[in-house]
Amino acid sequence: MSQTTIPRAAVRGTASGVIFMAFFGTLWAGIGIRGMQGWEFPVLMILSLLIGVILFIGAMILIKNSSELPNEVIKKDRDLWRKKNRWFGIIFSLEGIFIAVAAIICVSTNHLNLFVPVMALIVGAHFFPLASLFQVRVYYITGILLCLLATIVMLTFPVKIIIRDHQVMAWWGSLGFGSALILWGTGVIVCLKGFRLLSMAQNEAENSKISTRL
Repeated sequence: MSQTTIPRAAVRGTASGVIFMAFFGTLWAGIGIRGMQGWEFPVLMILSLLIGVILFIGAMILIKNSSELPNEVIKKDRDLWRKKNRWFGIIFSLEGIFIAVAAIICVSTNHLNLFVPVMALIVGAHFFPLASLFQVRVYYITGILLCLLATIVMLTFPVKIIIRDHQVMAWWGSLGFGSALILWGTGVIVCLKGFRLLSMAQNEAENSKISTRL
């Protein structure tokens, strides 16, 4: 079987990133919709789910098409991917622990309004080690944008606003929808990168077959 310089794991790794962006982007959109406090317009809910589903479908197409790629990788590369996956698990677990601790502190100190922006800061910060681990530079931008958004919202936005005698959670709404857009945008970029890798791998496999025949 021919060997390509782009392993199946690389393509599926980008697909996994797209799935995470689709899922958590939609969750953040849910926070934004919840912040509307009763103004959960059906169009927002439908649009949020639609974007998440489209990204998920893109990831599934990557995974399906990558199954045609050779999966023969040298031991060094296999060990490298195992190490990356292990560190990803550690980073993701630490993120969850920090979010849980932040929730406990905010509730116990009666500052629940701070939880969403603090969570956005934690989520944004966790992208920096991921960017270094997987060598995905767009993750640096994602982390910066999330942290910047959370900081600006806390410093300049009121916690709640009144619109037409209706109370809206301004922090939840702005951070929810803003974070969703950032994560979805990242998902689109990563998905496009995945299709480029897939195309390159398929071309390399085809060229390798032609060379073998000659």
